[in-house]
Amino acid sequence: MTSLRVLLALAVVLPTAAAGDKPPAEPKTSPPVLTGLWFVHRYGSPDALTPAKDRKLKLVLTAAFARSGDLSADAVADWFDRAAFEKLAGGKAISPAVMERLVRDAVPASRKDMNETLRLHADLLTTQFDLVEDGHRKAVGELADWIVRNYKPGRPLHVMAVCTGNTRRSVLSSTMGNVAAAYYGLPEVRFSSGGTDPEAVNPRTVAALKAVGVEVEPTGVEAARGKADVANPVYKVKWGKGLETEEFSKKYTDAKNPQDGFAAVMVCTEADTNCPTVKGAAVRIPVPFLDPKAFDGAAFEAAKYAERRDDIGRFMLSVMLQASRRLEAK
Repeated sequence: MTSLRVLLALAVVLPTAAAGDKPPAEPKTSPPVLTGLWFVHRYGSPDALTPAKDRKLKLVLTAAFARSGDLSADAVADWFDRAAFEKLAGGKAISPAVMERLVRDAVPASRKDMNETLRLHADLLTTQFDLVEDGHRKAVGELADWIVRNYKPGRPLHVMAVCTGNTRRSVLSSTMGNVAAAYYGLPEVRFSSGGTDPEAVNPRTVAALKAVGVEVEPTGVEAARGKADVANPVYKVKWGKGLETEEFSKKYTDAKNPQDGFAAVMVCTEADTNCPTVKGAAVRIPVPFLDPKAFDGAAFEAAKYAERRDDIGRFMLSVMLQASRRLEAK
């Protein structure tokens, strides 16, 4: 009987002891091309990190890793100062494993605080900067330049996305702008939204944001109604731990929005045309996106809202990548 008790005790204790003896799991590694892409984004020359050079960068990385398995200074000469590269690499080439470690060591705290599903979606969008529209690439540089000129650590810097109804594109823009700011470690850059003729945040917009991990929940409070007299709920929008705001359809001059010294990003052609001057704006940057409303009622309407969300997300992430790297280099 005593032996049986001992055996039963061992049966309970041994699996736990064995599990405790296992070495900690190794962090999951990324494919070499992805690691190389993020390595260049994090350590390459800021002026070279433009959407126009993104496709070429991915082709260069693909060829380099297929050829030797490592990344050489010669391969990325268009993106790196040679001395800076060799200092990081400890020589004329760098392995994916070393790049992976350098990239992981440099992840900003605000990115770690993001909702995981949303962070993974932002990861994806950073591999697609070549899809930023040609007509928007100048605006990427203009907004990044303005942020760099006006940014002060620890102090909010405001960017407002403006469209007509403040129901779709401006709400997608303010949210994806806040996501991009957190992703690249500049949460002081605060994005808000407003309209020239506000209505109510469209439920399809809410669904598109929730689909990638943004938490969007009604607060139970209703804001002032627009001309159509439809309910205008106030939403709590959260993209991570301590990363949240309230969003609802409102005039761009609403008291909830910044009143002066902000950048106005005009995300629809109608608002750009009808609002040539944005009261209080320090700079006005037209970046018109197609309206997903045109596809409301189609079997694939959710896909069209996702398409616009990601178009805007790529734009905002490209802006914040350039701004963060330029600020670091100052």
